[in-house]
Amino acid sequence: MLGIERSAARYTWTAAMVLLFLWLVYQLRSTLFIFALALLFAYLLSPLVDLLDRAIPRKGTRTLALALAYVIFIGAVVLVGIQIGTRVVSQAETLAGRLPDMLAQLEQPAPIAPQAVNSLKAQVISRLRSDWAQRSSDIMRELPSAGLKFLSVASNLIYVVIVPVLAFFFLKDGDLIRSHALAFLDTGPLRGVVESVMADIHLLLARYMRALVLLSLSTFTAYGIFFTIMGVPFGVLLAVVAMALEFIPMIGPLTAVAAILLVTLISGMHFWTVVVFLVAWRMFTDYFLSVRLMGQGVQLHPLLVLLGVFGGAEVAGVAGSFLSVPVLAMARILYVRTRRSRLSAPLDAHPDTPLLTR
Repeated sequence: MLGIERSAARYTWTAAMVLLFLWLVYQLRSTLFIFALALLFAYLLSPLVDLLDRAIPRKGTRTLALALAYVIFIGAVVLVGIQIGTRVVSQAETLAGRLPDMLAQLEQPAPIAPQAVNSLKAQVISRLRSDWAQRSSDIMRELPSAGLKFLSVASNLIYVVIVPVLAFFFLKDGDLIRSHALAFLDTGPLRGVVESVMADIHLLLARYMRALVLLSLSTFTAYGIFFTIMGVPFGVLLAVVAMALEFIPMIGPLTAVAAILLVTLISGMHFWTVVVFLVAWRMFTDYFLSVRLMGQGVQLHPLLVLLGVFGGAEVAGVAGSFLSVPVLAMARILYVRTRRSRLSAPLDAHPDTPLLTR
């Protein structure tokens, strides 16, 4: 009627709805991140819940298995926090107190090193000392106003309660939520594709969380044992930092390596031994352990992973970097399924078979 073709209007309306959806996702990114954390936490506890559910004679409900799983998890966290957390805090305080003296000692020129090397080392150490002094003065200047920020910090602590509660409902009613979501679609090819996509995403998140946890625990174990045997200062602290940064793809492990090398350099002990160990461990982790643990769950090129990590950091900070890889992997699943359904390409397996199991 107005000279607008029906197909053009339909495409314009679709594009507007997609843009509106993306805008809403961006506006709700903090809330969605909480739900994403709860979902990943549910996948973390899912193997334990399934094991307890099979071991409990009474069937028909997962509530008892869920309660026991939460008790075991909280008990393990408290035990590990008592055994390791106190040592980490003590070593962090010791490192903060000794850092200026270690930097001053390291700044002394080595008698057998060339003048250019000594000059470069002096410049680097001088920059580190000035940065440390600036950070210390900033901290002391901000201390009087720290009490005013207590309420904002306390408001974030509620997430520690919300995430396990949401994960409880995901674990308890996950199958029900899935069946209700599929009920909106009529039986047919579209429902089969959606069901297959959901199965692929389920396997992806399960494998991804399992791989992240095992990689972080193996990193903590390897670093802790090596640092203890070699007598590296602040070994437990460095191992915990490396374990925590393992959850951020690619950038996290590199940051941990840089921090470990910096601490061992300024402490003046076992620097080159630590360098050899870190290179060997990263090669073993990246080319063997990570491949075995991830399986075919995350088939992404390293350049795409880096793009996702940096892009996620720009959009949502550390949270965006953490979620970048599973989001990209889910986007790949949607792309592959949509492309195959549109092209009607022959599959080497049943069309409803999840891609990650082939």
